[in-house]
Amino acid sequence: MIKRFFDSSLALVALIGFFPVLLLLVFLIRYKLGSPIFFRQTRPGKNGKPFQMVKFRTMLDTTDKQGSPLPDDQRMSTFGSFLRSTSLDELPELWNVLRGDMSLVGPRPLLMEYLPLYSKDQYRRHEVRPGVTGWAQVNGRNAISWDEKFKLDVWYVDNRSFWLDMKILFLTVKKVLARDGVNGEGEVTMSKFTGNKD
Repeated sequence: MIKRFFDSSLALVALIGFFPVLLLLVFLIRYKLGSPIFFRQTRPGKNGKPFQMVKFRTMLDTTDKQGSPLPDDQRMSTFGSFLRSTSLDELPELWNVLRGDMSLVGPRPLLMEYLPLYSKDQYRRHEVRPGVTGWAQVNGRNAISWDEKFKLDVWYVDNRSFWLDMKILFLTVKKVLARDGVNGEGEVTMSKFTGNKD
């Protein structure tokens, strides 16, 4: 209950404080990338329960001759890369925190299609609400392997505390300012998780 109160209070304060920035980004995204302004996608929340996560759009809608979307690296604009590297695209997730879908700190919500691919231990990342930032994000973000990321997520589930959350939020600010670990090696963001070798 304390964590939920802290999450909702800080998210509300952040949304109010960042309102001028959010408004500016809405106009810039509409001008540079077109509509829709927001990117919505169903993600698994606590216990794998689906919810609609909302972020700012970062990619163009360019397609090939058959009408299929081009690869991410061809649809990512300079402005979109800036939004991702500064994590400004994640600001709308504060609304998800207010709604109770997410927490400020927790394992990042991934894709629904990954759920059947996890090992029993990896699935434990869903024992808590997903977060805007997390232990894996301040220890490598997209620059570490999936296996390392899941181990860090489960470690957080087993060791979570108010003070650990404070530490993660502080380290997140440092990581964002340094724009560290945004991309996986040779990827625009992070390669897809295809399951465990065993």
